[in-house]
Amino acid sequence: MTEPYAVPVPKGYRVGAWEVREPIATGAFGSVYEGRRVGDDEALPKTVALKFLPTGTGTPRQLTHLRELIEREVDLHRRLKQPRLIRMYDTLTVDDPARPALDGATILVLEKAEGSLSALLAAQPRPAAGPVLLAQICEGLAQLHHAGWVHGDLKPANVLLMRDGSARLADFNMAAELEGTHAYTPAFSTPDYTPPELLWSEIGERGRRIRPSADVWAFGVLAHLVLTGSFPLPGATPSTRRDAAAAYARGTDELRLSPELPDVWREIVRDCLTRTHGDRIGTQALLGRVGAAAGTGRPPRLPRALLPRRSRRTTMLTAATAVVAVAALGYGVSNWADTGADGGGSGAGGPGRETTRVTAATYGASELRTDKGVPVAYRRLIVDSAHDCVRPEVTPALIAALLKAESNFDPDLSDPSVGEEGEYGIARWTPSLLRWWIRADGVPATATPKPPLTPAQSIPAVGRYLCYMEPLLDRTGLSGDRQVLLAAAYRTSTKVVNNAGGVPPKYRDYAARVAHYLKEYTPPAKR
Repeated sequence: MTEPYAVPVPKGYRVGAWEVREPIATGAFGSVYEGRRVGDDEALPKTVALKFLPTGTGTPRQLTHLRELIEREVDLHRRLKQPRLIRMYDTLTVDDPARPALDGATILVLEKAEGSLSALLAAQPRPAAGPVLLAQICEGLAQLHHAGWVHGDLKPANVLLMRDGSARLADFNMAAELEGTHAYTPAFSTPDYTPPELLWSEIGERGRRIRPSADVWAFGVLAHLVLTGSFPLPGATPSTRRDAAAAYARGTDELRLSPELPDVWREIVRDCLTRTHGDRIGTQALLGRVGAAAGTGRPPRLPRALLPRRSRRTTMLTAATAVVAVAALGYGVSNWADTGADGGGSGAGGPGRETTRVTAATYGASELRTDKGVPVAYRRLIVDSAHDCVRPEVTPALIAALLKAESNFDPDLSDPSVGEEGEYGIARWTPSLLRWWIRADGVPATATPKPPLTPAQSIPAVGRYLCYMEPLLDRTGLSGDRQVLLAAAYRTSTKVVNNAGGVPPKYRDYAARVAHYLKEYTPPAKR
């Protein structure tokens, strides 16, 4: 393997009736391998996808999230066996104390696909088979909704393609069973496929309330992408498209579908992408219209580029079981930003919320004072990182105050004496913790970052981490300014702050410094 796998499993390793063969995919928490049957049970297929999910390592928070996602996926697989849903044959638990990285791992034995819709779109934008695939995807949604489930994360990576070219829905760890009109899912998903009403929805103890209409919105986005090669809402990044969705939902902007969208599909997509969930088309009505628009025909053949070549491991598709959703544990919609995949800076192409031309020195002046010593070089990073969180407590002034208290804006800070790893850079990150927040796509980095840690890596990660922690702070039992409490949680943890009922005594000097700079950096009109 050319890159580290979250769960490294040697080729030839045996578990149950299966022998591990070639690697297929990896995410932060799970890894997928081809499995070959070694037992005599002819009722089982010869090859499967083995999805390894570790359960014996990690922090308590990580393990709680992971267990919840595993339980969701297993529960749906066990209860629903539909032709448009990827099949699960079995679940196994590894009992191998000699291999700590594997011992206790949960394995999902899944039907093996040959590719994904995302890989198909990368190889063939606007594929000729698009209408037929959309009809099959809609069948899968109808099967889920009829059974009383919401998928919760419909996107191209979670649509798998079988050898005959047919489509199946996969990755059900965001799926949830309806309780009346709603279900409850973890508070994170993919921004481009999330309806406006969920981008800023309240998150309760059980997660976020979601309706089947959220899947209908996602289908509309996906259909537009498959048929035109573009998203239905404008913007070069998920963040700007998210803002466009908000403007559309508020009625301040109109839906401008691509002129390349065929007329027969235009009204279908428009009825999926209504401003409010109540106006959205129902799944059964959608299925009838999509079927009519797609016509009839045989399942499409997979392009040669998507079929595996047994002689070259590098052609195995990474989306065979869509581990990405498992890898995104603990991240909300608001945590997604515009940095590069490996944690690069948010760059000059930020959200551009100013209505007049600004210079670097005055960027975000309405939210972050320009006359109090915040270095010009970091203004855009600070402002854009705050804007990528929808929680009002996460402001440019708070991020700037935290950076001032942490390092005095020193990008080269190096303090190896702290803890086992040390703290580095402008935000004093511990490298192993930064790994979880460095990427903009919600997937922890495959390798722990090594110092020096740049501001372009560190500052956006601060925004994501604060955005994640804010709802974890107690809403009723804490005393003190919530922004200052959030900074204290950054220095210690939300659990410590909640248990102390406020800023713990050990961190009061630090909190006082943050409070001082927060007041100093906040423009008078914002106080």
